[in-house]
Amino acid sequence: MTTATGLSIMVWSCDPQHPERAATPFIVAQAAAVLDLKVEMLFTAQAVLWLKTERQDDLIGFGPERLSVRHYLQTAADLGIDMRACSQAAHALDIATDSLVPQCTGMGGVAAFVERGQSPEWRTMVF
Repeated sequence: MTTATGLSIMVWSCDPQHPERAATPFIVAQAAAVLDLKVEMLFTAQAVLWLKTERQDDLIGFGPERLSVRHYLQTAADLGIDMRACSQAAHALDIATDSLVPQCTGMGGVAAFVERGQSPEWRTMVF
């Protein structure tokens, strides 16, 4: 049996209309990174908006412990988590790459996410 060495997370339903959901994928990604897994996050659909510089002061999560998007992105980056914007979603929402946060490591796509799911070394999650 192959041991998983990576976790690929698709952030899909945690868009700005649902900020109470948005902290969870970051927290899971951080936990996996602390457990020495290679972690990738793909922000797709409306969730790609979290990677825009103008959203960085938005508070996400729920209850009194909500934190800024900036906090979650920087913590993830500090842990070596690879965060990518879905190229199709960015195109559909007319998001230019120069409007993305510096923690975003580039563009990605669903095909790469699906490919990770086929690898015995990787696990996938969708939020």
